[in-house]
Amino acid sequence: IKAKDDFVINLTTSIFDPGFETKGTKNIQKFIHDLIGYYVIMEGIFFYAGFAMMLALKRQNKMVGIGEQFEYIMRDESIHLAFGCDLINAIREENPEIWTPEFQQNIVDLIKEAVILEEKYAIDACPQGLLGINPEQFCTYVQHIADRRLERLDLPKVYNVENPFPWMSQ
Repeated sequence: IKAKDDFVINLTTSIFDPGFETKGTKNIQKFIHDLIGYYVIMEGIFFYAGFAMMLALKRQNKMVGIGEQFEYIMRDESIHLAFGCDLINAIREENPEIWTPEFQQNIVDLIKEAVILEEKYAIDACPQGLLGINPEQFCTYVQHIADRRLERLDLPKVYNVENPFPWMSQ
C-alpha cells in the first residue's frame, strides 16, 4: 500500500504546487501527467481493483451491506473517472502539441507501473485467493481495466486480456 501511495503522491505534485501554471507545453504535459495520476491511475485503476475484492465478497453473500455501499461508491468513482478522462482529452485536443509520441509512451509506462504495483498488492493481500478470486484472476482484471483506461485516452491497449469478472461490468 505504501508503494502505491508514494507512486500516486509523486504523480500529483504539480496540482498541489500553488505556484504552478499551465503555460507552455511542458507545464501542460505536467498537468496532464498529474491528472492521469489522480483520475486514471488512482481512481480508475487502484480504486476499481479494490472494488472487485469487496464486490466479490458481496456476491458470496458476505458483508452484503458494505458491498452495497461499495456499489454506490463505485458509481461515484465512475463519474469521477469519466470526468477526468473527458478533461484530459479536452485539454489534449485543445493543445495537440503536448501529445508527442514520447509523452504518450510516458503515460503508457506510468499505467504499466501502476498495474505492477496493484498486482504486487493483490498477491500480498490475497496470496491464497478470496472467495472465488485468486491472485492470477485479480492481476488479469487489473490489466483489463488498465487497457480500458488506455483506450479512453486514445492510447493502445497493452495487455489484451478478457475481463475475468464479467459481473464487474454490470
